[in-house]
Amino acid sequence: MKATIIVQNLKCGGCAQTITTKLSELENISDVQVFTNTSTVSFAYEDSGDALNVKEKLKDLGYPSIESKNTIVLRAKSIVSCATGKMAK
Repeated sequence: MKATIIVQNLKCGGCAQTITTKLSELENISDVQVFTNTSTVSFAYEDSGDALNVKEKLKDLGYPSIESKNTIVLRAKSIVSCATGKMAK
C-alpha cells in the first residue's frame, strides 16, 4: 500500500535527506519520496501499523503531520534534522 503525509517544518533538501534516510531504516517501509514544494512524504508500507510508525518517526524528527500540533520543540528538532541531512550529502 502507498500513503502520503503532509508534514510541517519541511524546508529544503537537507530535511528531505534526513527524512528519506530515517524512514528507509524502518521495517516494512520502502519507496520513500519527499517533496519539499508540497511538504509531502510518500512511502509504501505493508499494514496500517507501519504507516502509524512512519507518522510517529516523522514527529520524532521534528516533522509532525499537518493535523498535529507544531510546538517550538518540534520546530527546533526539524532544524537539527535539516542540518544533519545537509551534512550527510
